[in-house]
Amino acid sequence: MTLLAITQGDCAGIGPEIIAKAFRDAPDDLRGCFAVGDLATLRRAAQCIERPGMPALPVALITEPAAALSVPLRCLPVLQLDGIAGPQPFGQISAAAGQAAAQCVVWAAQAALRGAIAGLVTAPLHKEALHAAGVAYPGHTELLQAEAAAWRGVVLADMPVRMMLASDELRTVLVSIHMSMRAALDAVTFDNVLQTLHITHAALLRSLGHAPRIAVAGLNPHAGEGGLFGREELDVIAPAVAQARAQGLDVTGPLAPDTVFMRARHTAGKPREFDVVLAMYHDQGLIPVKYLGVDKGVNVTLGLPLVRTSPDHGTAFDIAGQGVADASSLIEAVRMAKKLA
Repeated sequence: MTLLAITQGDCAGIGPEIIAKAFRDAPDDLRGCFAVGDLATLRRAAQCIERPGMPALPVALITEPAAALSVPLRCLPVLQLDGIAGPQPFGQISAAAGQAAAQCVVWAAQAALRGAIAGLVTAPLHKEALHAAGVAYPGHTELLQAEAAAWRGVVLADMPVRMMLASDELRTVLVSIHMSMRAALDAVTFDNVLQTLHITHAALLRSLGHAPRIAVAGLNPHAGEGGLFGREELDVIAPAVAQARAQGLDVTGPLAPDTVFMRARHTAGKPREFDVVLAMYHDQGLIPVKYLGVDKGVNVTLGLPLVRTSPDHGTAFDIAGQGVADASSLIEAVRMAKKLA
């Protein structure tokens, strides 16, 4: 059975409680999974989701990943990390919560890299809490990239990764991830676009079983209108697309960003025209997927020598501890990780 670690995320947010809900509500999907973090934090989460007339969710301490295979259904197995902070106040940014979240990710990444687990699913962390803890990386993607590069003994530039947001209806891959808008514009280079195309092609070739049809979104309105609204499409994006096509990739673009996502959307009445859209910056790609339903979206890191998925939402500090958070996206992330593993 596939062994997957689920990191607890920021303990002041909804991560622990959606983990508890997933083990309670989708026991078959969670077979072979276990939480990595703090036992008291996960027990508090199990208490948060208790409702009248529903049985309480047992939380079991395990000391090794394989022990999760013998834990009964609708029981949450937790691998306790040494030196990790315990429960922190709900809805508050703290260095302790940020450090604990990072420790969980590092442990799970290293376990996946050495083959002790098949992959990891990461519950949401808070970037300000990471920063407060002194963590040098702004999010999961960059932290995992650093761990994988260190494991391989290479510099970060030799471990290129990209973020893919995927649901049943739409997939998008981003040229740049967590940076300012101004920096993201500077990141639209020939090399970055071409590298993203190759990473996307390789990852989806494995998961789909066929060469993906990749649509490339333009950067400017109407994909620049032949240079009237900017020359990035003419000078950077189109040459990268042409090079990728010459290398055998199925790539189309640059296409107008206000319509390309509709062409790549898959519904019962209208099959998708493209398997994935390459977006030029973070919000260009994430807004369409999240608009179609945060509960269905899954974040997948492409380019790593390990499987990592995540729910497509944040820590939701405003509702943390109330037991009302929706675990659907986390459950979808587990399903996706099992397929990829």
